[in-house]
Amino acid sequence: MDARTCERPGTLGAVVVGRSGFPEGDPDERELLLQWLGYLRGAVLRKSDGIDDVQARWRPDGKLISLIGIVNHLTNVEWRWIDGGFRGTAAVQREEAEFHPPDELTITAAREAYERRAAETDAFIRSADLVLRSGGGTWAEGHDLRFVTLHLINETARHAGHADAVRELLDGTVGE
Repeated sequence: MDARTCERPGTLGAVVVGRSGFPEGDPDERELLLQWLGYLRGAVLRKSDGIDDVQARWRPDGKLISLIGIVNHLTNVEWRWIDGGFRGTAAVQREEAEFHPPDELTITAAREAYERRAAETDAFIRSADLVLRSGGGTWAEGHDLRFVTLHLINETARHAGHADAVRELLDGTVGE
């Protein structure tokens, strides 16, 4: 497999994927971290491609989290850790509302919100020093931006796998 650029419409931009199928890498640590975060966000969004709002809310036997719940949760995770951790926004986790969003939220709107949030997160990460520490008493509790960025990668990776399982159980769609 040759290196290729995976593009998504919207704010997630392009990630250069190497022969391994993963981001090719970058000598700049910040850009490397953002490549991986973008790659994993794209994996989550690809799992919600081509489904309607009923399918987006489906959960196998009422278990796991629906695809719309995963997208909505990840949007809120980035908001909490960046705005709540570094921008002084009061942030709380609303687990039930995140995982089971109101019926008014469509999968299209959830995906658009995630892409907007991704752009805001990326802009902040690019504008700040990776050793910047969040204030005490904030969501990020004194962690530095490098730690928070790695946490976002980890959280997104976990939920990308979750989204993969839900989509396969929903309609048999597998693969990247």
